[in-house]
Amino acid sequence: MLAIDGGTTVGTSCEQYRQDWEVAVGVLPLADPDDIDALTETDRLARQELLQSTRAQTSAEARRATLASAVPTIVSRAEGRDALRAEAHRIRELADTVSGLGANNPLRMRLAAYVLAARLERIVAFANERLTVLGSGRYLLEHTDEKTGAARSGLGLQVNDLWTGRVRATNTLSGGETFMASLALALGLADAVSAEAGGRDLGMLFVDEGFGSLDDESLEEVMAVLDGLQEGGRSVGVVSHVADLRTRIPHQLVVTRTPDGSFVTARTGSDHAA
Repeated sequence: MLAIDGGTTVGTSCEQYRQDWEVAVGVLPLADPDDIDALTETDRLARQELLQSTRAQTSAEARRATLASAVPTIVSRAEGRDALRAEAHRIRELADTVSGLGANNPLRMRLAAYVLAARLERIVAFANERLTVLGSGRYLLEHTDEKTGAARSGLGLQVNDLWTGRVRATNTLSGGETFMASLALALGLADAVSAEAGGRDLGMLFVDEGFGSLDDESLEEVMAVLDGLQEGGRSVGVVSHVADLRTRIPHQLVVTRTPDGSFVTARTGSDHAA
């Protein structure tokens, strides 16, 4: 043994080192070379996965920053969404009102039909004044808002039969009664236009056909009304094939058909007598 300053024995120290080495090797045996290769590969794969994770983290942070910058815009637009929805709701209600499709419109009446219905009621009032004379006081026209099936309503007409006390559909009238009702409506329309134009009358009125469906008494009533219009200053034109009217109408335009075409001849009362 060799003594060193301080009284330390070198031989004793080496022996102690050897013992400590044996204990360490017993607790942590040296790795097998194959195990070292496996650990090296595991380390390489771990480093590769760490690199990919780092790149993914960098990309995610960039996306987070982009989203964070978009948040104020999203919040601002979201705050205006309720106002836009309320405005869209008001516009939809207005459109439904005009088109007659609103939930509060069971008659499905368009706004235009609603306005025209008010005008129609006024025309019917004037027409009934004429129909009382034409139909011997039996019928009165009535405006109705009722609808049939899925059809829209607003401009319907029905007939009040004062002799039976029942309300009838217009298609139940006979041909002559239909003609008189139609004539009364035309005259009522003219009266309504005159009333709304400050009393200015329509100067000309044409009545097209329908006279052939009238019996003698009804024909007299219709002609009396038309004569009254002429006496009031209106010109009345009658389009008809009824021969009896030739003696009632002094001024005529007669249309004659030929193989070469049609031509018109003007006749007066003296021509009829000849």
